[in-house]
Amino acid sequence: MVIPLRYHVRNVVVRWRSTVATLLGIALVVAVFVLLRSLAAGIEKSSAQTGDPRNILVVRKGSQAESSSLVTREQLQALQYLKGIALNAEGKPLISADVITLISAPRAGGTGEANLLIRGVTSRGRELRPQVHLTTGRWLEPGKREVVVAENLARRFAGLEMGGTLKAGMGRLKVVGLFNGGGSAYDSEVWMDADEARLLFEREMYSSLILRPIDDDAYRSLTNTIESDKRFALRAEREVDYYAQQTLTAVPIKILASLLGSAMSIGAVFAAMNTMYAAIGSRTREIGTLRVLGYSKMSILCGFLLEGGLLALLGGFIGVAVSYGLYQYVILRGITFGTMNFQSFSETIFQFSMPPALLLLGLAFSVVVGLIGSILPAWRASQIPVISALKSL
Repeated sequence: MVIPLRYHVRNVVVRWRSTVATLLGIALVVAVFVLLRSLAAGIEKSSAQTGDPRNILVVRKGSQAESSSLVTREQLQALQYLKGIALNAEGKPLISADVITLISAPRAGGTGEANLLIRGVTSRGRELRPQVHLTTGRWLEPGKREVVVAENLARRFAGLEMGGTLKAGMGRLKVVGLFNGGGSAYDSEVWMDADEARLLFEREMYSSLILRPIDDDAYRSLTNTIESDKRFALRAEREVDYYAQQTLTAVPIKILASLLGSAMSIGAVFAAMNTMYAAIGSRTREIGTLRVLGYSKMSILCGFLLEGGLLALLGGFIGVAVSYGLYQYVILRGITFGTMNFQSFSETIFQFSMPPALLLLGLAFSVVVGLIGSILPAWRASQIPVISALKSL
């Protein structure tokens, strides 16, 4: 015979003081767990939204990132005439060479310095990245030492505002426009002309190539040609696949979420355990009465586990609601966060990402904490002798 759920719900309400303390403890654990996980999800989302599925990215074989890759001008000249590359409206092949370099720049408010990633692009580089669009000012003109800057980056660094000046090496670059990268990794970059970047930073080679094949058959043919030709020693893959793999930055945050979640969950487990022990101590006679009425030890055990799980689930709902409210506030206010990109060692700008699966994970996490904290008290309740329980005061 199963104990009615109403009995456990009423007991949670009657002992509201201990219930509130346990709910707040579990809610705090769940909120921290979900928020840290959402930070890692935001970094992964930024990488996943970068690139165009129609594009091929070409880097040197063995390089882990564009910043450590080298592509010669001779390789660019040879590749741009390969069969299967799409043409733009002017009949020019849609292929672009990029130059990736890092500079140190002061943060806004004088709070120190950090590395900025500068991407040298050609005019066709913009055509190959349709998710990037200008929001303020104009696009740069080659030869004039001009740059366009991601909006999110402009808010975090001094001198990157519209009309500002960025010191790079022995030269100074003028900010003539701001762009939006559509939530991609480009939201953490400064763009200038590719050949001008080579000259300014004394780079003989490019860092990577990006090109667009005509169709899937051309994609397979081009990737096979590029990777099999020993003269090139290059690696080619879809641009979106390349950036989807660049998620190493999210790993430390995931580890931190797991460590903090584990440490705080131990405290939540003890809080749930204390609440359940207190509940059992004050309900010993009730437990004896339930046994006399015919409820088995297993029914008592399952009933108190259910009560602990229900209590933790309520705390989980509160924690999820708090974390989701903070997420909505951050999104509406346009607040961004920054961390180091462990591939390029530059500042990476990102926002929270809180998919429904993460909220469900937070609820599941709370239930697990509640059940673990209820196991010993529930077992003790099921093992109380009937006569002793009835005699208790």
